[in-house]
Amino acid sequence: MGGFWPVPDALAYLAGNWRTVRSVRDLASGDAGEFSGTTVFGPLEGGGLLQRESGTFIWQGVPRPAERTLCLLPGRSPGAVDVCFADGRPFHDLDLASGRHLADHPCSADLYRGEFTVRDTDHWRTVWRVRGPAKDLVLTTDYAREG
Repeated sequence: MGGFWPVPDALAYLAGNWRTVRSVRDLASGDAGEFSGTTVFGPLEGGGLLQRESGTFIWQGVPRPAERTLCLLPGRSPGAVDVCFADGRPFHDLDLASGRHLADHPCSADLYRGEFTVRDTDHWRTVWRVRGPAKDLVLTTDYAREG
């Protein structure tokens, strides 16, 4: 399986609480930061999941609270979801049926290219490579199921 764990039902797999650790590297400046906290995938009214991430982001030695909310809607198959921002704008597709997925998200002149890999029933990872005139970043997030 090449180290990837197939997910037949993405919404069922993601539901619950996950310990979240993200490293952020600015390749242009050499700066690095880290987020640590929790991501909760809970029921979304009308179907799908509401993803709420909260924790602490440390950048240049300064800790600050950080949070974000996304919506995951049923996709074209049980292994897939459509990820939207909290305001309903589309973010990217996500198909975990094979345990690995690549997605792109254009943001102004920058391009976010994400790789999603599922390791097993309790661990998955995202790596976003962001390139463009405003950004040159790598964001790596590891998720581990809690409880």
